Amino acid sequence: MTLKSLKSYFENSLLERYPETEITSFFFMLTEKLLGKRRIDVVLEYNEIVSEIEIVKFKDSIERLKNHEPIQYIIGETEFYGLPFKVNASVLIPRPETEELVSFIHQNIKNKISNSEFRIIDIGTGSGCIAISLAKNLPNAKVFALDVSKEALNVAQLNVELNSVEVEFINANILNWKQDTGIWNLEFVDLKFDIIVSNPPYVKVSEKSLLRPNVLDFEPHLALFIEAEDPLVFYRNISQFAYKTLRTKGQLFFEINEYLGNKMVKLLNDEGFVDIELKQDIFGKDRMIKGVKL
Repeated sequence: MTLKSLKSYFENSLLERYPETEITSFFFMLTEKLLGKRRIDVVLEYNEIVSEIEIVKFKDSIERLKNHEPIQYIIGETEFYGLPFKVNASVLIPRPETEELVSFIHQNIKNKISNSEFRIIDIGTGSGCIAISLAKNLPNAKVFALDVSKEALNVAQLNVELNSVEVEFINANILNWKQDTGIWNLEFVDLKFDIIVSNPPYVKVSEKSLLRPNVLDFEPHLALFIEAEDPLVFYRNISQFAYKTLRTKGQLFFEINEYLGNKMVKLLNDEGFVDIELKQDIFGKDRMIKGVKL
């Protein structure tokens, strides 16, 4: 089978499940991963013969795509904020909206880091995409990242090494910070932060039916869903933790559900934050919020 024939076979196999443009994108992502060929290489070498072993790998990928498995999990990697990241089923796939959050933070603080004592912590780090992107672009900052999942932290550590940055990881549950005095005293005694950022779970279990199969069936529920019916439970706990551990004029940043904008403004007001800024994403949806500790 030639590359051209493989492309036709690949596209015809998936036409009933995906738009044509998306299938083409999948094909070229796979040729780069499985064959080491960029898009332009494939186009210039359409008549090159593909080995049986390589064809089997494409057929396996087709079956996984038919089951709605995300292409990022199939190839094991993605790009975020211009950086490469390893991903697997232990971590959420980084979204473009979260890139906007990183940019929002970067623009707010890039000229404010004057010494090595500037500290940032990313709560619920997952793949480490937020923490690592900030560490890469703010080399004078000391960056911490926390997650309840050891499996997620293992992926994040791979991404630290992949991107040649330093991030200190902490395995803990932010919902237990008031009660679990051992871990919090050990990790945070006398430690103050300048920036706290989080993209926490906020989907209620009762809303599972609203999610697409590629999200519901493959991405980690621990990072998606809250067990309680209160969609603000993580935001409230993190806001209280932030007010206790931020330095004066320290900033708290959240990515939020587009329907929580007004509730989040009220929550941050109630928790004592000032200069609250609710920011929309490129689609005009309430997506980010910032508050400042007096």
